[in-house]
Amino acid sequence: MTATIEISLSVNGERVEANVLPRLNLADFLREHLKLTGTHVGCEHGVCGACTVRVNGDIVRSCLMLAVQAHDATIETIEGLSDSGEITDLQAAFRERNALQCGFCTPGMLMTAQDLLKQSPSPDREQIRDHLSGNYCRCTGYQAIVDAVETTARARTGQSP
Repeated sequence: MTATIEISLSVNGERVEANVLPRLNLADFLREHLKLTGTHVGCEHGVCGACTVRVNGDIVRSCLMLAVQAHDATIETIEGLSDSGEITDLQAAFRERNALQCGFCTPGMLMTAQDLLKQSPSPDREQIRDHLSGNYCRCTGYQAIVDAVETTARARTGQSP
């Protein structure tokens, strides 16, 4: 029997303490232990982007990070960004531009798009495509997603759509 390890971290602004198995990845911890199911698990190899979260302000693939590695970290999930209002405009643009279909990739896309807009408030379409290239979507063909991010960037910087 494997012993559990005690971890303490902040998730979406709330302190969380838990005992976890050393091999439990962060995505499964968020989904199974905290019931934050907006973090999706797709490929489990870090290539699809569905499990993207913020750890200490940086986006990471939570399927590749162990929960024990998040000890003392600050984690933000799609639920946290949504609840705080940080991505309300981006979510609206995704809806208006039909940038979501089945919705499986949407949380990771929103997390990644918000990361880009924080780093580069006025990205061009090529920068948007490049930044989102690590996130897979099988439904929209990316054009609508790029449109939504571009629309949000323009609105945030006061440019006309």
